[in-house]
Amino acid sequence: MTAFRRLESQDATVRVIQVGAGSMGNAWLRNDQVNPDIEVVGIVDLNLDAARAGAVAYGDPSVPVGTDLLALIAETRPDAILDITVPVAHHPITTDALFTGLPVLGEKPAAQTVAEALSLAAAAEVTGELFMVSQSRRYNDQLVAFRQQAALLGDLGTVSTEFAKAPHFGGFRDEMDNVLLLDMAIHPFDSVRYLLERDPISVYCDSYNPSWSWYRGDAAASAVFEFEGGIRYTYNGSWCAPGLETSWNGAWRLSGAAGSALWDGDNAPLVEVVDGDGSVDALGSVGDGIAGSLAAFVHALRTGTVPDGEVHGNVMSLAMVEAAIESKDRGVKILIDDVLERAYAKALATEKRDDVRAQLESWTSVRAALQGVAVDAR
Repeated sequence: MTAFRRLESQDATVRVIQVGAGSMGNAWLRNDQVNPDIEVVGIVDLNLDAARAGAVAYGDPSVPVGTDLLALIAETRPDAILDITVPVAHHPITTDALFTGLPVLGEKPAAQTVAEALSLAAAAEVTGELFMVSQSRRYNDQLVAFRQQAALLGDLGTVSTEFAKAPHFGGFRDEMDNVLLLDMAIHPFDSVRYLLERDPISVYCDSYNPSWSWYRGDAAASAVFEFEGGIRYTYNGSWCAPGLETSWNGAWRLSGAAGSALWDGDNAPLVEVVDGDGSVDALGSVGDGIAGSLAAFVHALRTGTVPDGEVHGNVMSLAMVEAAIESKDRGVKILIDDVLERAYAKALATEKRDDVRAQLESWTSVRAALQGVAVDAR
């Protein structure tokens, strides 16, 4: 079992540096501001004016800002790092933070590729620090209820998600390759793993770009995943589908031997059990979106509880994305284990740190390495 350290105090404010002060970064800074357990002690951005504007968004223009993470760490001595940057920056920022002795909560995806994500999992093992990926859509009480309903349906057979939105983001998303699969589909892919409590075996995917799309890369895709136990998960999504749009969570249907459940992504899910009671017990709230992610990160650092999104548990969601892209590129069904093994070989070949490479080499298999995490008191 891999161990990560926790903070000694269960009630002291967690002092953080946030890296990234763009539009998403500002949303996080406002989230930081209303969390009584968090104090932002520094903001890093390559654009110093953006970092200063982020301090204003946080509500404290006096917060130290800079363009160099390591320099600001030395100046402010934080307890943790929040990485709210574009995916290409996730690997270097998280690596630097972990090897400075700091835990990291990072925006999804864990890294730009599965190979980089495996490198970060190994880096977390070497350093003994927590790296948690903010899969914020898991922090939704309706999704928790939907999973409870799944347990009432007997043997599960099919799950589907229909996703249709038409956002005009501008910026880097408009120029991304595979924009829907890379930037959005990881949310439902991660949610279905949570829902089923199983991992994927294979995928067949096709993606395309409608003629009216304002994105350069493919903004629509359809994919069929096989999960453990023979369950099929079908995803059909578009990011250029104006009119009659779904929720941001999509529209879900889950069918089993004893009945079916529906969730529109915005309201309480519905269940119909053919012979039996469809009621579920109310559970405590898991929080909402990035606020839930941040609260879970703080709780993990204080108590040692392994959070949803810990990197070892999160890699498989990114592997689903990478496998779907490979499938649409090659026009064939792709096995998830093949994706993991190729990513592992690439991680070994490209790793720049000897200690991380040695840790990767110690793994008996990728799936075994991703099985679980333990904690030690700091």
